[in-house]
Amino acid sequence: MASAQADESETEGGPFTRWVKGSIQNPDRTYRAMFYVVTIFFLITTLFPFYWLLVLALTPESAIIDMGLLPKGFNPGAFITVFERLPFHIYLFNSFVIALGTTVFVLVLASLAGYVFGRLDFPGRGVLMLVVLAISYFPPAAFLLPLFRLFTGNVEILGLSSPMLFNTPVGIGLPLSALFMPLSIFILTTFYGQIPDGLEDAARVEGTTRLGALFRVIIPLSAPGVATAGVLTFINVYNEFFFSFLMTDGQAQNWAPLVWGILGYQTQYTASYNLMAAASIIGVLPVAILVVIAQERIVSGLTSGALKE
Repeated sequence: MASAQADESETEGGPFTRWVKGSIQNPDRTYRAMFYVVTIFFLITTLFPFYWLLVLALTPESAIIDMGLLPKGFNPGAFITVFERLPFHIYLFNSFVIALGTTVFVLVLASLAGYVFGRLDFPGRGVLMLVVLAISYFPPAAFLLPLFRLFTGNVEILGLSSPMLFNTPVGIGLPLSALFMPLSIFILTTFYGQIPDGLEDAARVEGTTRLGALFRVIIPLSAPGVATAGVLTFINVYNEFFFSFLMTDGQAQNWAPLVWGILGYQTQYTASYNLMAAASIIGVLPVAILVVIAQERIVSGLTSGALKE
């Protein structure tokens, strides 16, 4: 009688109650199911925008009305038309050069700062590090008017006018370097601080300087961190919109970046959405290739940098 009541009580309750009991009895299956659900949701929300761009790019311009989940037609020629209507390859080149130059500049300065914060002990180091990190939270719009006046030669200091940097890669690269420098400094400080002092001391006994030990010993041993900081900086600068849009006039020959090229297919009265989608896909390919190549370094850098040995 008692066993029959126990069996009846187990069958009672709604689906949620039975699910909770099953989760308690077999937690591994529950964790696995939750992992699959989260992974599928992440893939859908992440990859759907790229799928929608592909649908728009393959749909002829005249058929882009009441779009569904499938392209209305098949027009791969849009990926060729983007280069025929505008010098889109020059816009790509401009963005790549600006991103690469800014990344190199940031890594050099961030390596020096990371060495100081990570391996030297001096008064006020913690406070100064907090100030550096606080700079990264400043809104870029707050610097727009002063930088625009400075880079267009409208600021005089001791009778000398500021240089004309509008329509130059320096006018875009310098503000972006300042914005993305704190993150690189934080990443490299964490990695450089984990290198044993004995390795640097051994290099200095051999006659090298601190700067030599940094570039010959510390940086090679911190390759995952350097790669992480470099890739994140490159991606952020390559995809940046605000300063890239405002520091150039939109002409490809004047170092206008990728965003200007994509907007070039939109006029006052018309917008070629299929060409804009095709240009966006082409523009994202360099970043996608870079992430695929450096994904192991990035994952290793993000995980190793969180551990203090």
